[in-house]
Amino acid sequence: MIEPIIIHGLIAGGTYALLALGFTLIYGVSGVVNMAHGSLFMLAAYIYFAFTSQLPIGIFWASTIAILATGIMGSILYRLLISPIINDEVAVLVVTIATALIFEQAIILRFRSHLNPVPSFVSGFFQILGVKVTFASLLAFIMALVLFLILGIFLSRSKAGRAMRALSQDREAALLMGVNIERLYMMTMAISAAIAAIAGILITASQTGAAYPSMWYHPLYMSFAIVILGGLGSVKGTLVGALIIAYTELAFIFLVSAAMALAGAAVMTAMILTLLLRPKGLFGRRIEME
Repeated sequence: MIEPIIIHGLIAGGTYALLALGFTLIYGVSGVVNMAHGSLFMLAAYIYFAFTSQLPIGIFWASTIAILATGIMGSILYRLLISPIINDEVAVLVVTIATALIFEQAIILRFRSHLNPVPSFVSGFFQILGVKVTFASLLAFIMALVLFLILGIFLSRSKAGRAMRALSQDREAALLMGVNIERLYMMTMAISAAIAAIAGILITASQTGAAYPSMWYHPLYMSFAIVILGGLGSVKGTLVGALIIAYTELAFIFLVSAAMALAGAAVMTAMILTLLLRPKGLFGRRIEME
């Protein structure tokens, strides 16, 4: 009983961390709580579906186009809708939620409400300690670790990454150092959206196997729960929070009979308890980039 929880929890934790990484990044740098994050996840999955089903360009190029297009959409979303109201947190929440709903309705108009199958990158499975693990799930887990590593190197060694860290720690000091805040915010939003796109393609292809208009709800509330638990803006907290959420969810499913439908309630309960006991999450500061 314990082996499936350990193995599947580790893999799910990695993919959940990938899901929440873009959400954490944009908040850590700009303080924007992007409630349209899940809809960018959905948008990438649909772009991937459209190119793989209607144009014979192959999985690699379809995913590349989906990631680039979603990244560009993220920067446009920031420039047109978020930038004018960035200092009003309530307005940002309202606008990003409304944007997500508009994206959903646009998808329904174009693709209808039925399931649209998306191809997986790899097929087959293997066993670890007698536990069945698909190669597609393992790929999503590995990609999550790779992206965390790349983002860590980018933030610590690149000029733009160091500027993002400076901006997250002290906006006024970053201004005095000549940092172009608007351009950096747009870049951060584009990277955040591209990460959401990678998560959308990998998770949809490896887990659900189909794109559908309401698919953005689950990544949004999971991302929100993870960053609340780990600490808003904390990259390290995102990874730890994702693992805690994954193990909480799986333990609930495995140990409580017929609990699949209640797993989401267990995740939300963990988030509520965290807010009550430690309002800033496990890793402290309100805005922080390691």
